[in-house]
Amino acid sequence: MAKINPVQFLQEVKREVAKVSWPSRKETTISTVMVFVFVTIAAIFFFLVDQGLALLVRLVLGIGS
Repeated sequence: MAKINPVQFLQEVKREVAKVSWPSRKETTISTVMVFVFVTIAAIFFFLVDQGLALLVRLVLGIGS
């Protein structure tokens, strides 16, 4: 494993960070909103599936009647 001078390492880090294309505030806001929307949709979907499976299990096993 090659040893790297700490100063050289920090210079390389600085060069790599300069290459990163950072998103704008608008892009970040839109992405955040989309994440919340899809998380909400997924939560509702899995809630409904869970309730449906619970109902099916209760009907098959006759539990809770």
